Amino acid sequence: MADTNSSIIIHNYKLRKMLNIKRFVVNPLQENCFVVSDETHQCVIIDCGACYADEYASIEKYISDEQLMPQHLLCTHAHFDHCMGNAWVGETYGLRPELGADDESLLKKLGSQVEMLLGVRFDVEMPQPERLLHDGDTISFGSHQLVVKATPGHTPGGLCFYCEAEKVVFTGDTLFRMSMGRTDLEGGNWNDILNSLNNVIATLPPDVTAYCGHGPETTIGFELRYNPILR
Repeated sequence: MADTNSSIIIHNYKLRKMLNIKRFVVNPLQENCFVVSDETHQCVIIDCGACYADEYASIEKYISDEQLMPQHLLCTHAHFDHCMGNAWVGETYGLRPELGADDESLLKKLGSQVEMLLGVRFDVEMPQPERLLHDGDTISFGSHQLVVKATPGHTPGGLCFYCEAEKVVFTGDTLFRMSMGRTDLEGGNWNDILNSLNNVIATLPPDVTAYCGHGPETTIGFELRYNPILR
């Protein structure tokens, strides 16, 4: 088992004095979990892949210290490293996951995903989805709104969450800095992810900051210039 003390890396971002983005890097795959809030103190939790007690404690402490009120648990996709903390979020804040409709079947296989890729049993009962999301849906919290953009390819129901007002997008594992998500896992599709990258993500304004499922943030303009996958 990984050293839990070394498994957490936390970064804080503040945008336009309105939107606060807190990143927690969690679990053995170093996945980015985000807590996104605004001046109303309402927040959303995006991709809670936390699986260790100290990871839960760090997220809970931040939410408590900032006096935040979680409104939504959002999943960019249903791979285990982005969803292992869903049960904890449900128990702690009474939220159930909201994810792409085409990833519902993948969510039901969370335990088998863990066993196949990590070789360990994962018997935690996951909550059923609160809402199945589709392209163009909106997520409201506080004074902000996230628009759902369907970006299949890494998984069939992969999504991005775009806040036009603050020029930020949460891309999950569709886009990484100078890279892209893999397509060799169940439901992955090379042509679909190329379409998502070039016809959805690449059409966002170049000054939009992209917060990825793993690794550092980037901008659309940087990726258009340097990412070999994007035209």
